[in-house]
Amino acid sequence: MTTVRDLTPADAEALTALYREYEWWADREGADVRTALRESDVAVGVEDDGDLVAAARVLTDYTYYATVFDVIVAADRRGDGLGHELMVAVRDHHDLQSVPGLSLLCRRGLVPFYESVGFDLFDPETEIPEGGTEELVRMTYEHEEPGA
Repeated sequence: MTTVRDLTPADAEALTALYREYEWWADREGADVRTALRESDVAVGVEDDGDLVAAARVLTDYTYYATVFDVIVAADRRGDGLGHELMVAVRDHHDLQSVPGLSLLCRRGLVPFYESVGFDLFDPETEIPEGGTEELVRMTYEHEEPGA
């Protein structure tokens, strides 16, 4: 039987172990994961027999924006419905009900999964105050390594 609960910095070791299952996040260290959990506005986990098998974090201002990050399900538990259970818990989390909606970035192949829990594919064009529409783009900035 699974249990859904909020995660705390005390869950850093279990979450770090879950991250290490994926090459994408394999370099995450326990101390950094502890800090990330402490600074996350909402962090949700799914446990099965006391083992963390799925997790997600949300950063929000509780008014306008809430963005979901680091959605992860244990590799050997994919297809068991844990991702769905996790995302419903995130979507319906009591602390996020004041926000108009949630956003996230995902690989194109995961769009059907996120649609199954109520997310819509974001239209890359938006109306602008000056009139007309304009395409929105995702931009990133990467800090240089200290001493580089």
